[in-house]
Amino acid sequence: MSSDIINFLSTRRSTPIKDMSEPGPSDSEIETILRIASRVPDHARLAPWRFILYRGDARAEVGKQLLALAEELEGPLPDTRRDQELSRFSRAPLVIGVVFVPKPHPKIPEWEKFISGGAAAMNLCMAANALGYASNWISNWYADEPRARRLLGMAGEERVIGFIHIGTYHGELSERPRPDLAEIVSDYSGPAAE
Repeated sequence: MSSDIINFLSTRRSTPIKDMSEPGPSDSEIETILRIASRVPDHARLAPWRFILYRGDARAEVGKQLLALAEELEGPLPDTRRDQELSRFSRAPLVIGVVFVPKPHPKIPEWEKFISGGAAAMNLCMAANALGYASNWISNWYADEPRARRLLGMAGEERVIGFIHIGTYHGELSERPRPDLAEIVSDYSGPAAE
């Protein structure tokens, strides 16, 4: 067992998006990240997920569109909230949308296909981290808003699994409390009570 891999997995952390900076991954690194993200359990090889890259000037354009939609939904926003909406996709050099693509199959339930996308999102984060980049997986209000999903490039039946922000971080991340295994692990002892 490689102690380097165990140490890498044991110390994984999300970096606050506001603390990310340039540079982001190169095109070849993005391809590596996406290839690794695609290597997940996928019953019947449906690939019920896809990736949307938000980079360069597109990030600022998305912010303008999200701001316009937020004000349409909520009315005029205070300056701090306006700035927040404008910068949603431009805080990190790269944002990768992980999108659930429903693909009907007579034997595979929808939830199983959705969690395959969750595995793709986690692999994406790990691959970015393994290449030395910071990552953070979020959703936010626009993940559940049909018009926002459309302006973000998704079809009506598609859903957001997450938006992975990727960039560079120079600093030391502090550890946060993790679940106590004694509280989340048990040996099987029969059917659960109703």
